[in-house]
Amino acid sequence: MTTDAPRRNEITVELPAPEDAQLRFIGVIHTPWSDRKDCPRQGRADGPECRLVLDPTWVPALAGLEDYAQIEVLYWLDRSRRDLLTQSPRSDGATVGTFALRSPVRPNPIGTSRVDLVRIDGAEVVVRGLDCLDGTPLLDIKPDRCAFSPKAPAKPGVAS
Repeated sequence: MTTDAPRRNEITVELPAPEDAQLRFIGVIHTPWSDRKDCPRQGRADGPECRLVLDPTWVPALAGLEDYAQIEVLYWLDRSRRDLLTQSPRSDGATVGTFALRSPVRPNPIGTSRVDLVRIDGAEVVVRGLDCLDGTPLLDIKPDRCAFSPKAPAKPGVAS
């Protein structure tokens, strides 16, 4: 957890120790960014390749994922503060509530990114479009929420 001082007009809250939600990290994310100031605010499809490295236990759970062009990645923003009620994202003094932002600073710092699936190499899922720091714990991988079923195979005699 970071100890950065709140910006002007930001409000914090004293929180008790979190209760264990029984989340299970399924792997770790490797990106080029080790410092938040270097990490993009939003992932981009033309961004660098990043790797989701799964614990070997979960490799069979990847079966069929290659049928999707985009996937959702859920991750635990382990280096984020968790105590801001309001935030000033542009440091201009204007504030909004934490739930009105996609900021990594949240009571439960779960990040989500819709990414392009590049390839799957064993326990590694290679993607483009992430916006998290190297070493971020991986929570889950899902098919893109807008593509509830895999890409359909081309029908005979129909151009794709």
